Amino acid sequence: MEYDMIVVGAGCAGLAGAMYAGRLGMKVLVLGEMRGGTITTTDIVENYPGFLSIGGFELAQKLEEHAKAQPGVEIKDAKAAGIAKGSDGLFVVKSDSGEYAAKTVLYATGTEWKKLGVKGEAEFAAKGVHYCALCDAAFYKGKEVAVIGGADAAAKDALVLAKFASKVYMIYRGGKLRAEQANAKRILAEPKIEIIYNTNVLEIEGEKRVSGVLLDAPYNGNGKLALNGVFVAIGHVPLSGIAKEAGVALDEKGQVRINRNSETNVPGFFAAGDITDTRFKQAIVGVGEAVVAAYSASLYIDGKK
Repeated sequence: MEYDMIVVGAGCAGLAGAMYAGRLGMKVLVLGEMRGGTITTTDIVENYPGFLSIGGFELAQKLEEHAKAQPGVEIKDAKAAGIAKGSDGLFVVKSDSGEYAAKTVLYATGTEWKKLGVKGEAEFAAKGVHYCALCDAAFYKGKEVAVIGGADAAAKDALVLAKFASKVYMIYRGGKLRAEQANAKRILAEPKIEIIYNTNVLEIEGEKRVSGVLLDAPYNGNGKLALNGVFVAIGHVPLSGIAKEAGVALDEKGQVRINRNSETNVPGFFAAGDITDTRFKQAIVGVGEAVVAAYSASLYIDGKK
């Protein structure tokens, strides 16, 4: 079956792009492993216009429902493995559920969590080392944990963990939090949270599960900190490998380069969301880029006609 657009990625941007493309009368296929994307791991969203406060999972559900309400939109739980443009101008997307052809592609794969890369991280994955506080915070009721990082994602994770844990340390290599002002104020007002500045984790220690971390600077005169869990929140890595193989230009960070029309250097190949080189990474920004991409794709198809 030939589609007008295949959306690679089922997060906020991908679902919004599919919805808008459907409204423009396009036949759309969305391929994604995780419906809703990383926003579903966010406890509370307070910066998405139209909602004073909404759960990340609920917001993702609303976007999916809106997309599925369009008669030309189809969503499959599948992982894309490759994209190639044939001599006929059609894109062929290979996935673990089959191959699909389309006139255009909207690439909205987003990112994955960045790893610390220290000893013990891989060994204790899901055994005390985590990357999603909303997913796993409830396992640490009454226990002591640490969040590694000092940006907004780390602040949000620390606030979620403070609802369950008896003590939450934020271990940050910098000397000042880089969280949004509202979240920074909440962090400083939360008695369960303590920030350890100018410090790196050298190793995650334990036997069957995490028992603590080794630090590169002494904390209260000790280079070790006893913990029950470690939550890593140091940023994300762009999932741009498939785009690169398709000849799409990336920046030095591995992000997909786009213009104001959400176009890449490959005609008919569009991108939106956290995967792009847009500086400000927010759900609403990605949604806007995806809507622009859908409109640009419709113009591209009309031009081919």
